[in-house]
Amino acid sequence: MSDSIQRLAAPRRRSKARKTLLSVLRCWQVYVMLLPALIYIILFAYKPMYGVLIAFKTYKMKLGIMGSPWCGLDNFYRLFNSYWFPITVRNTLTLSLLSLVLGFPLPIILALMLNELKSEGIRRTIQTVSYAPHFISTVVLCSMVTLFLSPSSGAINKFIEFFGGKPVSFMASAPMFKWIYVLSGVWQGVGWSSIIFTAALAGVDKSLLEAADIDGATRIQKIWYVNVPVLIPTIVIMLILQCGSLLSVGYEKVYLLQNDFNMTAAEVISTYTYKVGLEQADFAFSTAVGVLNSVVNSIILIIVNAISRRVSETALW
Repeated sequence: MSDSIQRLAAPRRRSKARKTLLSVLRCWQVYVMLLPALIYIILFAYKPMYGVLIAFKTYKMKLGIMGSPWCGLDNFYRLFNSYWFPITVRNTLTLSLLSLVLGFPLPIILALMLNELKSEGIRRTIQTVSYAPHFISTVVLCSMVTLFLSPSSGAINKFIEFFGGKPVSFMASAPMFKWIYVLSGVWQGVGWSSIIFTAALAGVDKSLLEAADIDGATRIQKIWYVNVPVLIPTIVIMLILQCGSLLSVGYEKVYLLQNDFNMTAAEVISTYTYKVGLEQADFAFSTAVGVLNSVVNSIILIIVNAISRRVSETALW
C-alpha cells in the first residue's frame, strides 16, 4: 500500500519541481539581482554563527575554536556572578526604554505636522533641516556634545552663567548621562525616522479628507480619525522592531561619552562586551555575553509580536 502511494506521489513531486524550475528560469534576472544580497547574508550573518561555539569553550587562540576544550555554561555563570552584570543590564534597559518612550512618538508627530503644511517649500526646508543631523558621524556628534556641555567654554554653561547660575559638569554626572545620550539621539534621528511615516501618510485617501471637510471636521479631527488610522500598521511594525532590540544599545556613542565619573550609569552590555572581549582578550566570555543578549532580544521580539498579532492583527509574522 505504501509503495503504491509513493509511486503515485513521485510524478506529482517531479511535476511540482519542474514547474518551480520553469518559474525560476522565466524570472532568472530577478534571482541574479538577489544573488549579491544572498551571498552577503550567508557570509556576514550565517557563517559567523559558527563562532557561537566559543561561548561554550575555554577558548585559546593557538588551539582554535574546535581545538579549545569545552567548558559548558561556565562563561555564563561568570557573567551572572560578575559585579558589572546587573549594572550593565539596568543601564542598557534604562537607555533603551527612555529612547523608546521619547524617541518613538516624536517622528510620528513630526510626520503628521509636516503633512499638514500647505507650503511645499517650507515642508522641504524643515525636512532637510531635520534630516541633516542623521548624517553626522557618531564621533563628531559626541565631540559636539562634549564641547557644548563643557563647564568652562560650553555654550550651555555660558547660557546658564548669563542668567546668574553656576557652571554644571554635565559629563561628570552619572544621573545626567542617560538624558545626554537619549536627547542627543532624539535630535539626531527624529527627522530621519519620520521618513517612513511621511511615506505612509502619502497613501491617505484624499476622498476621506474631502468627506471630513464636508462634514465640518476640524484639522485635529481629520488627523486623529483619518491620518492616524493609516499610520497604525506602520507604527505597530516599527514598535515591534524596536522592542526586539531593547538590549542592543550601540557601543560607539556610549563608549565615546563615558568617563570615570559617569561609568556607573554609562556602562552597558555592548561596551562591557567590547572591553572584556578586545581589551582583555577574553573572547569566550564576551561571546557568552553576546549570545545571552541575542537570545533575550529574540524572546522579547517573539513575545511582543505575539501580543501585537492578538491585539491588533498586525505583526511581523
